[in-house]
Order: sequence, then C-alpha cells, then structure tokens
Amino acid sequence: MLRGLYSAASGLIAQQRRHDTVTNNIANINTPGYKQVDAVTRSFPEMLLSATRENGMPRTEIGRWNSGVFAEEGVTTHRQGDLVQTNRFADFAIISNIEVAGLTFDASGKAVTEDGEIAYQPQAFFTVQGPNDEIRYTRGGKFSVSEDGFLLSSDGYRVLGANRQPIQLPANTTIDQLTLTEDRRFIDQAGNDIGVEMLISRIDNPNELIREGNGNFRFADEEQVAEALGAGERVEVRQGFMERSNVDVSQAAIDLMAAMRAYEANQKVVQFYDQSLQKAVNEVGRI
Repeated sequence: MLRGLYSAASGLIAQQRRHDTVTNNIANINTPGYKQVDAVTRSFPEMLLSATRENGMPRTEIGRWNSGVFAEEGVTTHRQGDLVQTNRFADFAIISNIEVAGLTFDASGKAVTEDGEIAYQPQAFFTVQGPNDEIRYTRGGKFSVSEDGFLLSSDGYRVLGANRQPIQLPANTTIDQLTLTEDRRFIDQAGNDIGVEMLISRIDNPNELIREGNGNFRFADEEQVAEALGAGERVEVRQGFMERSNVDVSQAAIDLMAAMRAYEANQKVVQFYDQSLQKAVNEVGRI
C-alpha cells in the first residue's frame, strides 16, 4: 500500500517542479533574449514482478511495475525569438540560423543523423566578461554604455570584442554616433572604422551550456571557451533591434493547467491512501 503512496508523492513533487518551470517562463516573457525552459520528467526504473514457487518450480513472470516519476532536469529551447525594433543604438539582436552539412534542423533546433543520433543546431551568442573575468554567453542584447565608455550588458557585464577584450568606445564618442556593419565592425558617422569589432561566439551544442540566471550561460568547465563565429555563417547582428523571449505563451498556459490537474490527481491518490491507512489502524485493528 505504501508503495502507491510513494508513487503519488513523487508525482506531486514532479508536477510542482514542472509548475515552477512554466511559471518562470511566463515571468520572463518580456525579458530580452530569454530562452524557454522545458521540464523533463522520467520514470523510476521499472521492476519485474514475478510469482514465486516452492519445491523448485520456476518463477512465473507477471509483468512490470513502475514505482514513480521524477523531474530530472530543465532543458533550454534555443530557437530564435522574434525581433522588435527599438531604434535604440545600444540595442542589438542576433538572428542565428547556422547550417550543418547533411543535417536538416526542425523548428526546435534538432536533427537526426544517419546513425540515428540527435544533433542540435549550433547557436550564436554575445560574449561578455563578468566581474571576476569569467566568460559568459547571452542573447540579451539590451546594452548600455558606462561613464568610461565600456559597452555593458543588462546586468553590468562588459561586452567583449573580437580581440577578446572589453569593448570601449573612443573618447568623446557616444554609441548613437556609431553604426554596426554586417561584419560586426563599428564605424563612425563619416564611415571610418574605429577599430572595434563585436565578438559573436558559436556554440556547437547549446545544450552543453549551464543556465546561470539573468540570461547568462556558461560551460561546466570554466576553462572552456567557445570559438568565434566564422565568416560565411548565417548569422546577423542588427543594431536598434531587440530579440524577444521565445516563450510560447499559449503552450505555457496549457502546460500550467496540465501540471495543476496532474498535481490535483496525485493529491487525491495521497488522500485515498491516507484514508485507507486510517481505517486499517483505527477500524481493522479493533477486529
């Protein structure tokens, strides 16, 4: 009897985590560059049920039994978000559609190789430097400029240039006097190259990244650094635009209701077992 109680309790925990994941997505609908997270639930390993026999008789297999479910991880969906024009010179948005020879990616950025393995579409990211010189990757391009001319991300991290040094505007130059070219170089109003190029990193498998919060990602190995985006890739950086969150609001509402109903169903099962145990202790025991 208690096994069923444990199975229902594990379902409660899994649905609660699923509910938390969906509500976090909804809360970040207006966060620039935010990437949706999907909760992945998996069952505990199945157990083989068999009937035991005496006097050396062989066991008879009855079937398999599953003891519960758990929320294993949250997987980030790195599909392209919609672009909105802000006309703000410090806003930048990445349009990424990197191709891999022999693979055709679906809308979620996945493809199946000839060997039957799942491959993920490489993605492009802005590269920023944290306060302790750690490297982080983000799609949130709502930047600003500090008093000393450094280009900063929304949480104050310095945006890196192609030389992997923080981008610093020349003295007496403001961001609205500069234009980003197709090859990601900054030029002034006269068309002169000021010697600053924005670094865009290519992540071959974006699922290897660890979400750190505030739209920032990192590798598990702090020493690992992504390669700079090569020439000819199908990646564009637009100035005066901002990439919106890729959260599917309609699907998020559906997932939220599904998680709540599944939680209530498991809750009813727990209540049923609680009542059964109460009768077993208080009523059956008397007999």
